[in-house]
Amino acid sequence: MNQGYKINLQPLYNTAKFSALIMLILIPLQIVIYVMVPPPDTVQGFFELYHRNPFFGLLSLDFLYLFNNIIIAILYLALFILLYREKFVLVLIALTLGLIGVACYYSSNPAFEMLTLSHQYVQALPEQQYIYLAAGEALMAGYTGTAFNVYYVLSTICLLLFSYAIIKSTKFKKSVGWWGLVSGFFMIIPSSAGMLGMIFSLLSLMPWMVFVVLLMTNFKKFASEGSYLSL
Repeated sequence: MNQGYKINLQPLYNTAKFSALIMLILIPLQIVIYVMVPPPDTVQGFFELYHRNPFFGLLSLDFLYLFNNIIIAILYLALFILLYREKFVLVLIALTLGLIGVACYYSSNPAFEMLTLSHQYVQALPEQQYIYLAAGEALMAGYTGTAFNVYYVLSTICLLLFSYAIIKSTKFKKSVGWWGLVSGFFMIIPSSAGMLGMIFSLLSLMPWMVFVVLLMTNFKKFASEGSYLSL
């Protein structure tokens, strides 16, 4: 007779806890970088920035978000494991949408493609540089295009669903979920939607950081208590 076995979830909760801490460091760092090195307004400006300092060029195209989204996937996986017994369908949908959104983000970010084009632009003859400028324009159009907006919308729905599940859960204080809902509310308008979208995006950061702090505290508690998944 197959008696099954248990999976120790402590490593997952510890990973989620430290991942949340890293995110709390990355978010202010991203803001500081944005203020100190504002992204250029033109493709040519990006190419020149990449030529002067490739690392700042990558940062100007949300290089750190590549790490942020890995962390988000880990956080949502940990939340799914914690909540699936109480709200299985809800958190399964949330996790699925969240992971699809993360995948869409990676296809939308042109940080390294722009790095390659910048090298080719600098090395090209003046009469050939327009080719690389046109290619850069196409990449920048996709940067806030369909894939990015799908990522943003699915991530918003994912956050709202997980936050609602947290509110209904007996494992979390309701305040944790409410902070997530507030952040999700300000994410309803994508950051690509002009000045209004940018304002809403910035307003979502403060409740999001509080949400992540509260999650980190809870992951620490669950890790110390010890938890197992029976299969």
